[in-house]
Amino acid sequence: MNAGVQPTGFNLRDGKLVVAHILTAFVALLLGGVAGLLQSLVRSGSIKLPAAVGYYELLTAHGVLMAIVFTTFFIVGFLYSGISHTLGGKLLPVVLRMGWAGFGLMGAGTALGTVMILSGKASVLYTFYAPLKASPYFYIALALLVIGSWISGWGIFYQYTYWKRTHRGKISPLFAFMAVVTFLMWQIATLGVAAEVLIQLIPWSFGWVETINVMLSRTLFWYFGHPLVYFWLMPAYMCWYVIIPKIIGGKIYSDALARLSFILLLLFSIPVGFHHQLMEPGISPFWKYLQVVLTFMVVIPSLMTAFSLFATFELNGRARGGKGLFGWLRKLPWGDVRFFAPFMGMLIFIPAGAGGIVNASNQMNAVVHNTLWVTGHFHLTVATSVALTFFGITYWLLPLVTGRVLTPRMNKLGIVQTIIWCIGMFFMSGAMHLVGLFGAPRRTAYTTYEDNPEALSWLPYEVAMAIGGTILFIGVLLIVYNVFALLKAPKGESEYPLGEAMEQAEATPAYLERWGIWIGLSVALIVIAYTLPLADMIMHGGPGSPTYVTW
Repeated sequence: MNAGVQPTGFNLRDGKLVVAHILTAFVALLLGGVAGLLQSLVRSGSIKLPAAVGYYELLTAHGVLMAIVFTTFFIVGFLYSGISHTLGGKLLPVVLRMGWAGFGLMGAGTALGTVMILSGKASVLYTFYAPLKASPYFYIALALLVIGSWISGWGIFYQYTYWKRTHRGKISPLFAFMAVVTFLMWQIATLGVAAEVLIQLIPWSFGWVETINVMLSRTLFWYFGHPLVYFWLMPAYMCWYVIIPKIIGGKIYSDALARLSFILLLLFSIPVGFHHQLMEPGISPFWKYLQVVLTFMVVIPSLMTAFSLFATFELNGRARGGKGLFGWLRKLPWGDVRFFAPFMGMLIFIPAGAGGIVNASNQMNAVVHNTLWVTGHFHLTVATSVALTFFGITYWLLPLVTGRVLTPRMNKLGIVQTIIWCIGMFFMSGAMHLVGLFGAPRRTAYTTYEDNPEALSWLPYEVAMAIGGTILFIGVLLIVYNVFALLKAPKGESEYPLGEAMEQAEATPAYLERWGIWIGLSVALIVIAYTLPLADMIMHGGPGSPTYVTW
């Protein structure tokens, strides 16, 4: 046995890189959770902040640390663990160096961005919309974070290419295939925000130019902003497709179906940003219509995923003696947090996905646009479906990469933490959805609008949001405690839970790994959806907007 390799086959040298990413992610979760708790209490009128602390500082810190930093660090760590295990048993030396270089740049960007936010120089929210202007160093921080993630992605591509070169004619492992698709999508999507930050925001914030093309800026952001949602979701799908079948003792329903669903996500998750801009002027209704149609195409791989997963669950449950229409449900390992937390994320993704259909529909979006409904939807997707899946992954991943085991006590604490999270989100997101339908705006601090009766009617829902936020913060504290407790768990051998396809499943066709076809189709869809609208914004963008600092 090679030195530094566990009996399970996971390289402990690579484990240090994974642990660094996971721990950074949960530190960001804790800091973002503190900001979120305070923000929800302020919004309900329960507390007042000290004069030195701004509401929009907290809102920006919460969004950036939770939606960008926590997710990106966790995803990179999780995917590096999988490619290490499936593509040769260890990372190539050059890939390991790329992983650490990416980590260093992302860490520097996170530190600089957090300082800018907490010093009151970047209260522009995680969407950082122009013409609100932050410190140029906040935008530099964002650039460092994105460039660091690119380098990490290049490491995954390098390891995958080397494996394919040394295993000619073989289909790559499913996990590795999905990791490559995820970072392909990320590399293409982040070109938009990189262009916005480097070409528009940094020169503008330094004062090198006086005005900014607001419509172009927001369009470049949402070119990236919607694929960002799938950058969160695709690693969760990886867990659902590949990890959960092994944990429950079953088989992957179809390797080919899983790969096809990821190819479709690559094709249809990027050219759809206009459905976030349906209420904005300056974009032709035709282009909005085209991107709404493409948005609804993303429903197809999501339905494929639901079919595959529940087929896996039912076949496994019936093989274990489940009878009747739903008897197989009782055979699932409900007491295992590695299954329970991601399953609750899957379950909650059903109403979350339905809310997404509302947001992407032109007529219905007019009702909920810029209300707390949108915030409630956002918290069901990333803060519940994605977060709970990431929590479930953590309970087996950290013990695996540190040579430890998950104890029954830690497993029970994980179940409790999952239930607390679901209860808190029921109160908070449920209240957001309801009060959003009544017209309560998002992105605003506590106000009664001079005791307007309609605004006063929103207060009970905002109090419910604060109750839910408080319960969720307890969940944040418990998951952070559990993470650090896992690092002190008893030493032992753990298994990387990678599922295998059912024996009777059809063979995976080789064309699914013909990357030139899929990248070419993705680029073609982007060109069709964006070339003419962007050209029009550049040529007819108006005089531009001056700077505004409103905090």
